[in-house]
Amino acid sequence: MVIRVAGLNDIHDLQIISRETFSETFADQNSKENLELFLNQAYSIDALTRELLNPDSTFYLLYDDNDLRGYLKVNRRDAQTEHQGEDAIEIERIYVKKQSKGHGYGKALLTKAIELSITEKLPFLWLGVWEKNNSAIRFYEKNGFTPFGEHIFMLGTDPQRDVLMKYNSL
Repeated sequence: MVIRVAGLNDIHDLQIISRETFSETFADQNSKENLELFLNQAYSIDALTRELLNPDSTFYLLYDDNDLRGYLKVNRRDAQTEHQGEDAIEIERIYVKKQSKGHGYGKALLTKAIELSITEKLPFLWLGVWEKNNSAIRFYEKNGFTPFGEHIFMLGTDPQRDVLMKYNSL
C-alpha cells in the first residue's frame, strides 16, 4: 500500500475516482438529477484543478498493487469548508472504491490525516459526514471522533445535514 500526494498530472485519475466513489456512496439515497448536478460542479476538471493548486489543500492517493483504491483531501486555514481556526485541519473527502472496502484502506487514509495533524501541530482535526451515512459515522466514532456540531451540505439542489465530528490529535 502506498499513499502519495496528488499533483496536476493526476487530475484525470482524481476526477475518475472522485466521481466513482461519490456515486457508489450516495447514488442510492439521492436523485439522479441532484447527484449529476453535484458531480458536474464538484468534480469538473476546472474545480479539481483549482483545489489542487490551492496551497492550503492537499490530495493524497492510495494505491495497492498499482491500483488506485481511494483518496483523501485535507484543508487548512482558509481552504476549510467551514473555518474552524488556524489550528485546525479538515478532512473534506475520504473515499475508497466500493470493491476495495474492508481492506484497511479507509483506516490508512484516516491515519494519514491524523499523522498530518500531529506533524503540523494542528490539534483540531475535523470533518463533516452526512447524517444518513451511518456506517461512516460509526467508523469515525470507532476511531476517536466525536460530534461537535452540524452544517448544511448542498447536494445539487438538496440541502442535507452533515454531522461535524472532531478528533483531538495533540
